[in-house]
Amino acid sequence: MIHKTLRSIADMCGGTLSPNLDENTMIHGVGTDSRTIQSGQLFVPIVGEKFDGHQFVRQVLDQGAGAALWQRDHGPAPEGPVIVVEDSLAALQALAKAYLRQSGAKVVGITGSNGKTTVKDMVSALLETRYKVHKTKGNYNNHIGLPLTVLAMEEGTEIIVLEMGMSGRHEIELLSGLANPDIAVITNIGEAHLLQLGSREEIARAKLEIISGMKPGGLLIYHGDEPLISRVLEEASTIKPEGLQTFTFGTGSDNDSYPTGLMFHGKGIVFTSSRSAGEAFSLPLLGQHNVVNALAAMAVASELGVSEEEIREGFEGLKLTGMRIECIETRHGVTVLNDAYNSSPTAVKAAVDVLGNMKGYRRRIAVLGDMLELGPKEAEFHAEIGHYLSPDKVDVVFTYGPLSRHTAEAARQYYPENSVFAYTDKEALIASLIEQITSKDVVLVKASRGMRLEQVVEALAELPGGNNGSRG
Repeated sequence: MIHKTLRSIADMCGGTLSPNLDENTMIHGVGTDSRTIQSGQLFVPIVGEKFDGHQFVRQVLDQGAGAALWQRDHGPAPEGPVIVVEDSLAALQALAKAYLRQSGAKVVGITGSNGKTTVKDMVSALLETRYKVHKTKGNYNNHIGLPLTVLAMEEGTEIIVLEMGMSGRHEIELLSGLANPDIAVITNIGEAHLLQLGSREEIARAKLEIISGMKPGGLLIYHGDEPLISRVLEEASTIKPEGLQTFTFGTGSDNDSYPTGLMFHGKGIVFTSSRSAGEAFSLPLLGQHNVVNALAAMAVASELGVSEEEIREGFEGLKLTGMRIECIETRHGVTVLNDAYNSSPTAVKAAVDVLGNMKGYRRRIAVLGDMLELGPKEAEFHAEIGHYLSPDKVDVVFTYGPLSRHTAEAARQYYPENSVFAYTDKEALIASLIEQITSKDVVLVKASRGMRLEQVVEALAELPGGNNGSRG
């Protein structure tokens, strides 16, 4: 984490120190939550629509915080170690930008509609075989979370891997301008944020803002199967950095990197790549889409000098952020694929394909919740998932939520009676699911985060051992 004097912190964030302070007092770390601020940390009071962190400044200083920012328009600053700034959020971002620049660390920025957290975890795992790496924790990927991620970086870090999220235009532009990536990755263009942006083309423009802050001569790695990215990139001359290099990955052979062979085994995949010397890579993850994610991560690693042997080593030790097709074996003998963090039509289809490739199980069961923020065509998108489902991929379908009723209605035309169940009551869904499942079933749980379907996963995980299902 950042270790700087009060004077340095003030200079880096463009603030003014309160009088009569010891400018050489050391600050160790930064936080925005008054409940978790530790001794010696800098407290940044964020101003929101319904809250204002300034009301806690006196409290955190009394409890041992090293210092606090204070926004000038909030009146006289309280006594104590305070740095007065024009805007506390802008000061936080300026501090992070200055700290990152001083660190000399290479910056990898990752965005995309789906897969950015998985690719972030993959990139970090591969780079850690050779470098000291810092990465975004959890989903700290917005205008507050990204600066906090940077300021949590240890001194001596060689590469920082930053996930960049958004809900509208110009948000990625801000993050890219703060981080100044050496390498940027766009994982794909999906349907997330259609409600805010209106079209996939606008989503592509928003994601491509990542190049606006890149260093001259930087490398953009993007999903070449998506023609929108190439088309929008051609239009982006006003934000394109000087000497921008590009590299594509995907399933098509016209990409710079594509898979040349796939073999599914147990809970993973072995694959070969057009860029490798014929040697296979083993991925401890499910789903062909994760092979494509792996190609993106491999491109980053190769650009930064990581060898193929180190890449294999990195994949072996890969650990993903929770609730991204996390495979759980319950005491009841049921395998649960927990993918309940977010959802979109593209992501659901990929998850259904994963379930369809799960062999050796008694039944494959999908529990699908509403996909949120899809805009005016949300009912159509949910029905599209129903048409994508088929008994050769999924044996039994449960849906949860008012929108997912469209999924169930569309799916019923392909399924025998009593194979598709629609619920708007989560407890009723859980009770019905528990009544039906038996050992050797595999259950996919997939929904937008707001549907909280991890509660279904928790209920399945708490089942006692034994084959207690109603179907033998």
